Amino acid sequence: MAESIQEIKQKLQAADFNRLPELFHMYEADERSGVKSELEKARKRLLSYEKELERTENLKKYEKEYAAFTSICGIDEVGRGPLAGPVVAGAVILPKNCDILYINDSKKLSEKKREELYDVIMEKAVAVGIGYSTPERIDEINILQATYEAMREAVSKLSVVPDLLLNDAVTIPDLPMKQVPIIKGDAKSISIGAASIVAKVKRDRLMVEYDAIFPEYHFASNKGYGAQTHIEALKKYGPCPIHRKSFITHFV
Repeated sequence: MAESIQEIKQKLQAADFNRLPELFHMYEADERSGVKSELEKARKRLLSYEKELERTENLKKYEKEYAAFTSICGIDEVGRGPLAGPVVAGAVILPKNCDILYINDSKKLSEKKREELYDVIMEKAVAVGIGYSTPERIDEINILQATYEAMREAVSKLSVVPDLLLNDAVTIPDLPMKQVPIIKGDAKSISIGAASIVAKVKRDRLMVEYDAIFPEYHFASNKGYGAQTHIEALKKYGPCPIHRKSFITHFV
């Protein structure tokens, strides 16, 4: 008795990508339009997966170029622009044979995808370090120096000492190891992309916690950036303890 279209659909959906070509061959002679439709969907899924494999492989360009180094660490920061909250830096050392797909500049990913990837990165990374610089520190020494401090802290929190840093655009002062600054590095290096995701998720979660303490500023939705609702609340209520005083002079 021939398999039903529903059975074939379930088999195609459950199949590992490596097994799909075998299933295409098995069902290509089936003339039912429902089967042809399911095969077409599965082919598109496989094509999308193969493109992602290729994109991820291209993201390893710098990691391959510097493969002679033992521990390559990607570094990125999140939160240089907001009016409130800390700047957060992530430092991530991925395994040499890293097989994590869909890593990208955190800004190009949905919140759901960032959260999913965060868990995978934390599970598979060789080491992860997080650094913070408070609003007070940002006001005290300026955002660039505060960002460098957060990055140095992130590196110091790693359980493995890296011998090469791949940085998103900057060279961090006062670190002994070799550094490679890469413009738009979070979209060009898998290590920097992973660091950007970790830093973004950490900071976003923190801003949600602050939202519970200071609900009038809507930090859960704006994450401290200058959204209209945030600026209106700032003008109405004045600054709260996590506002960067040097950033809000236009509004209060």
